[in-house]
Amino acid sequence: MMKNNLRTITTMLLAAAMLTGCAGGAKDASSDKVLKVAMECSYAPYNWTQPDEANGAVKINDSSDYAYGYDVMIAKKIADELGYELQIVKLDWDSLVPAVQSGTVDCVIAGQSITSERLQMVDFTNPYYYASIVTLTNGDSVYANAKGLSDLAGATCTSQLGTVWYDVCLSQITDANILPAQESAPSMLVALDSDRVDLIVTDMPTAKAACVAYPDMKILDFAKTGDDFAVSEEEINIGISVQKGNSELLEKINTVLDKMTTDDYNKMMDEAISVQPLS
Repeated sequence: MMKNNLRTITTMLLAAAMLTGCAGGAKDASSDKVLKVAMECSYAPYNWTQPDEANGAVKINDSSDYAYGYDVMIAKKIADELGYELQIVKLDWDSLVPAVQSGTVDCVIAGQSITSERLQMVDFTNPYYYASIVTLTNGDSVYANAKGLSDLAGATCTSQLGTVWYDVCLSQITDANILPAQESAPSMLVALDSDRVDLIVTDMPTAKAACVAYPDMKILDFAKTGDDFAVSEEEINIGISVQKGNSELLEKINTVLDKMTTDDYNKMMDEAISVQPLS
């Protein structure tokens, strides 16, 4: 009887050990399925920081705050379809490309234009948004009734650091007084709201979101005038960047994006704008 009991106990212990090993293996496999996505978390309507999980926001890594916005909505869709756990990493704009280059994060979903310069440093997915370039000014500005780019001559202006808006567009304004670039989208909006500049150049989603937060601002869209900023498609197509040579992740993300349409993107962007913080 004692021998049988010992045999039973031994069998149970071996089974428990095997289960423990299996559980540990499953945990390790699961931890490999984390998708680390970097963004500023301060660039509404693409991404922003909020204090709770309202509307489906995702907790920011190493923070008590949450991130939401169009980029988070896209990141959630990708992670859900690929079976990854989503982790949002909050970084400054200038730190985004180095982070993906070094492998600190898996990808950047942060309203980045797919420019030739960036393509030398990282690889990009297919576009996940197509963002037209517009001008934003105050409603009482002398430029508020501008009908084309030529009407902006002599304006004092700025935009966000490291963007097509600042690097390519502002210099196309005749006799422009171009002030130093602003470190973030919110800071360029504050510069305009405080009348430190006459206008800023940005993309349509950012401008629409700005007009929700600052109702006195006005969007100047010259797209159909023939007197507009000269930009290439690569400069207005927004993509997701991954580390050079990471074709596996690139292809996986593209399989998700390829199922979506321009209407899907616009609907999600409109939703993001409708729930963005007003500050």
